[in-house]
Amino acid sequence: MPAVPLVRVLRSGYQEAVHLGSVAVADADGRLIAGTGDPDVVTFARSSMKPLQAAVSLTLAGDEPEAQDVAVMCASHNGEPVHLGRVRAILERAGLGVDALRTPPSWPLDQDSAAAVEGPRPEYHNCSGKHAGMLLACVRSRFDPATYPEASHPLQVAVLEAVRGAAGEPVAIGVDGCGVPVHALPLSSVARLYAALVSPGLVSGAERAVAAMRAAPYLVAGRDRLCTAMMEAVPEVVVKVGAEGLVCAGVIGRGIGVAVKVADGAARAAEPALVRALALLEVISDPDTPGLARFARPPVLGGGRPVGELVADFELRSA
Repeated sequence: MPAVPLVRVLRSGYQEAVHLGSVAVADADGRLIAGTGDPDVVTFARSSMKPLQAAVSLTLAGDEPEAQDVAVMCASHNGEPVHLGRVRAILERAGLGVDALRTPPSWPLDQDSAAAVEGPRPEYHNCSGKHAGMLLACVRSRFDPATYPEASHPLQVAVLEAVRGAAGEPVAIGVDGCGVPVHALPLSSVARLYAALVSPGLVSGAERAVAAMRAAPYLVAGRDRLCTAMMEAVPEVVVKVGAEGLVCAGVIGRGIGVAVKVADGAARAAEPALVRALALLEVISDPDTPGLARFARPPVLGGGRPVGELVADFELRSA
């Protein structure tokens, strides 16, 4: 099936735009449980792959970082001081400085934090925690830390093997925005990966990654971010945004994964779509609870005040 309407944009009582997309819900065996649109549309997993990449880094490092450090290894962080402190702590653990990072120089995502710095730097990049974890793995495993982003590097080969084990063979391998390999998968396979992450014993290192995300959700994203708000409000999920309208969740205790892909890549539509999907799966009892309402029905502004909202009212069909 083609992509379907996931989120409607309402302004002053009229529908102004519609975001199309797809949702896949799967278990760790790859069985599609529910979905809408095209659950097999192929997408790059982007930053939604970070918990798996962190799990590989932890396994190779043979190390026991603090939960806060592991959480920032899984993060697309805001670049707030609390995030940067953990990135530096991981690098110090590896005996390295920020100059070892191969993330492109960037501004912090958080506006207040960006206003307080003098210019873009590699550690401000939202992926710097992932890269710091990869560097720790390289040092502990005696891999070359200078070439860790290359697809042929032993670390990235280990990530690819973990992807194959948790989600199946990638359709393609590209280069992510931060410079490391990125894997293209059917949306149903991305959901399967998240089911594997929350199913104990299926992915080496995943239990530590998932536990850290649950223990320190602020470090996974930060101020005004869906991942943090959702994990603070709903303890039985782990949530991780990707890019280009991808967002994923694993439901702990039920062993299922949920992947949402907005066809036009709009992040503003991915957030209410995920909240809607989790509500339909009865993971969330009330999407309008404090902390979640702003993501469930984001306001549309006119003159600086709310004049409408984004509404996700799709249904899931059983597979």
